[in-house]
Amino acid sequence: MPYTEVESEAIKERVLAALETVIDPELGIDIVNLGLIYEIEFDGETGDTVIKMTLTTMGCPLADVLTEQIHEALSDIPEVKNPEVKLVWYPAWTTDKMSRYARIALGIR
Repeated sequence: MPYTEVESEAIKERVLAALETVIDPELGIDIVNLGLIYEIEFDGETGDTVIKMTLTTMGCPLADVLTEQIHEALSDIPEVKNPEVKLVWYPAWTTDKMSRYARIALGIR
């Protein structure tokens, strides 16, 4: 059964909340507050979900670890089917993308 636009937006909010449980092991801050999540696409017809995200650096060795943690976090949301993580490099990540919380936690002004 297809989801309405309002229902789809609510599901995307739950996806975002689930992503806040994925912690960058090097920095100890979640990937949402670090500003690594660029977009969440949820198909209300199929439940297919695409997470567009970046990493702090292109050579970050944690890509596989974070992707695995994302899949695990999204497995608790029954509406999400076939989750896919797409790494994007544009726009490039900078500390400006971090939330106020992340900046304070890491001592960045």
